[in-house]
Amino acid sequence: MIDFGGRNVIVTGAGGGVGGALVEILSACGARVIAADRDEMDLTASGIAEAHHFDLLDDKAVEDFATRVSRDAAPAAVISNAGWTRAETLADVSTAALDHEMDLNFRSAALLSKALLPAMRNQPLGAAFVFISSVNAQAHFGNPAYAAAKAALNAWMRAIATEEGRNNIRANAVVPGSIRTGAWEHRLAGKPEIMATVGKLYPLGRLVEPAEVARAAAFLASPFASGITGTTLNVDAGLMAGNLPFLDQIGG
Repeated sequence: MIDFGGRNVIVTGAGGGVGGALVEILSACGARVIAADRDEMDLTASGIAEAHHFDLLDDKAVEDFATRVSRDAAPAAVISNAGWTRAETLADVSTAALDHEMDLNFRSAALLSKALLPAMRNQPLGAAFVFISSVNAQAHFGNPAYAAAKAALNAWMRAIATEEGRNNIRANAVVPGSIRTGAWEHRLAGKPEIMATVGKLYPLGRLVEPAEVARAAAFLASPFASGITGTTLNVDAGLMAGNLPFLDQIGG
């Protein structure tokens, strides 16, 4: 059984679909969950021990948050989950969209982790960063700005793993495929059949659920993964294992 023993675990984007699953699973595993999200997001779930509303795009707010949460007890783990995309093709990527998606999906997580590193170094039980990435960082499925940001996030994770391992800090990334969250609602509104169509691309025949992503992140953040650092763990219903549509076409 994973047991965080009451240690602090930070979750960004805690008010969303995956964020809510992370709060539930981490609290069930004995973590004291420190939840962070934007002002308009609900952070009143029963598993949240401490809630902080601020904008990850505000550098000073990120720095102030890191200072506050490090003051009493250094975090055992930080799960950078916040992310968003709407620029689905190259034609959609304006200069403003590129800046916004890079800032939200990469820069904010990088700055938060850098601000928290001093407090997290050399804890007797170690500490961990887990970044929620995407299969978009591994192959092109659209959303090019988001994909570039997630690829940068993976590189940042490897930098922490390599340079901070000597300080008893681990860093890993969870790499989901499409997750069945509210982010799909705008697509479903225009194309109700899209779930069945997209499901055929996955060996498991479906999208992954928020809890499946959260369980993987909780494992990597926990002492159960004490020897794992610098890696990416795909939770993608088999998408990156091969090309199922190709096989279906040639299989006759």
